[in-house]
Amino acid sequence: MKKLLLLLSVPAVIFAVTSCKKSSSSSVSQAQIQVGQPISAGTPLCGSIKGTMLANQTYTVSCDIVINAGDTVVIQKGVTLKMAKGTNVIVNGTFISLGTKDAPITITDPTRTKTTGTSTASSDSAYYGGWGGIYCNTTCNLCVIKYTHLDFGGAALQTIPWTGGPSVGNQYVMYFGNPTGNFIFEDSWMYGSPDDAVRFYGGHVSIMRNTCEKLGGTGGDGFNAKGGTVGNMAYNLFIGCATNGTKSANDVPVAGIETKIAMYNNTYVNCGFRNTGAFGARGGCAEVENSSTGLVYNNLIVNCRFGYRIAGGNNVTAKVYYADTVNSSYGYNFMYADSTVLANQFVPTNVAQAVLTKPQHTDIPDMAAFLGSSYTYGAIYDGSSLVGKNNPMFKNYTLPNYNFKTQCSVDGYDFHLQTGSPALGKGTTTAFSPVANVPVDANFGSSGVTPPGKDLGCYQADGTGNQH
Repeated sequence: MKKLLLLLSVPAVIFAVTSCKKSSSSSVSQAQIQVGQPISAGTPLCGSIKGTMLANQTYTVSCDIVINAGDTVVIQKGVTLKMAKGTNVIVNGTFISLGTKDAPITITDPTRTKTTGTSTASSDSAYYGGWGGIYCNTTCNLCVIKYTHLDFGGAALQTIPWTGGPSVGNQYVMYFGNPTGNFIFEDSWMYGSPDDAVRFYGGHVSIMRNTCEKLGGTGGDGFNAKGGTVGNMAYNLFIGCATNGTKSANDVPVAGIETKIAMYNNTYVNCGFRNTGAFGARGGCAEVENSSTGLVYNNLIVNCRFGYRIAGGNNVTAKVYYADTVNSSYGYNFMYADSTVLANQFVPTNVAQAVLTKPQHTDIPDMAAFLGSSYTYGAIYDGSSLVGKNNPMFKNYTLPNYNFKTQCSVDGYDFHLQTGSPALGKGTTTAFSPVANVPVDANFGSSGVTPPGKDLGCYQADGTGNQH
C-alpha cells in the first residue's frame, strides 16, 4: 500500500510514456522514462523547472533551480549538469536522477578537476565546495539518485530554502528533511565535500553500493543520519573521509521514530584524519551515538583513526551522547592497521569521552580474546602486536601503506579482495536483518535491498555488492 500511494503521488504522465518490452524471447532494453515536457538544454537553467532532462545532453545551471511541490524532474542517463558556483537544487517535489552503469549522470562544478595522490584540507579544492547541494524539503516524498557522479559540491548556503530547514552557511552536498519520505542513493559516486556529504533529518533511506572519496574538509561525516532516519548504509566504499563514513544519531528527534541504521558490508579506508576537533571526540569509520540504534556488521576497516564506536559519553562540547545500547548490535568486522596508534583504537578508548564498544569474538582480530574478560569499556590497551596483522589482500592497494593520512581517493587502486584474503567468507548473513522500508522500483524506488554478504567489505567474490 505504501508503494502504491507513493507511485500515485508522481504525475500520471509518467506511466503514459513508460515504454514496454516486446513480447519475444530476446531481451529488449527499456527506454528511459520521460515526465512531462523535455527540459531544454539550449539556455541556462534558473528558477522553477519540471519535466525531463534528456539523455546525453549537457545542461548549464546559472542560479538555484527549484522543483515545486507536486512537480517532478527526471534526469535521463548520460546527462551532465554544469553547476555555477554556489548554485543548488531545491526539491519541494520529486527528484529522480537515473544514470546507468554505462551512461552515468554527472553533476559538477566545471571549473574544477579531480586530482590524485596526496590530498590535504589546505591544498585540495575538493574540500572547499564548488556548487551547492541537493536540498530536499519536508514536502519531498521521493528522491532517487542512481549511477550519478556528485563532484565538488557543498558550497555554503547563502539563503535558507525554507523555514525550519537548513541554515545559512550549511555545506552539505545532499540534505533530506522529510521523516515520512523516501531517499534512495545507489550505485553512485561522491567526490569532495567541506562538511557532511549527506545530512538526513528523518526519512526512509537506502544508501547502497556507492563510492565516496574526500568527504569532509576539517570535519564532517559521509552519511550522517539524524532524528527519525531509518534504513540501510551498505556496500559503500569510503576512502579519506574527514571523520566517519557512516553515522547514526537521534539529534532533533522525531516523535515515535528512533534513528536506526544498518551499516553493513562497507569498506572504510584511511578515514578519520582531517577532523580538527578534540582527538577522541569523533570516530573514524562507523559511529552509533545520541540515542540511536546501529547494526554494524561485516565491515572492512583499514588504517582508520578509530574502529567502529558505540558512544557512551555525555560530552556537551562534542555533542556526542549515549547510543541506544539495548537495541544496537555489532560484530564480524575486520580491522587492519599500519600504526600502533591506530591499532590502539581498534576498540575505541575513552580518549575524550566514554565509549561503550564491547570487544567481539567474531571480529578480526578477535578483540574479545586479545583484551581478555577483565577488560572494561574504553580502557587504554597496547595494540602494538596487532600492527600489520591480517592483511586483507586488496587486488591493487599494497599494504603496509603509510600514506593513510593523505591518500583519500581511489585513483587507480582496486579494493576487491584477492583469492586467499582472510576477509573472504568471514561475514554473517544471519545475525541481523537489514531494514526494508523503501519502495522497490526500477525508476521510483530502490533496486532492492542487497542482503548481508558472506565476504567482509563492499566487494563480494561472487560479483554482488559494490559495482564500481
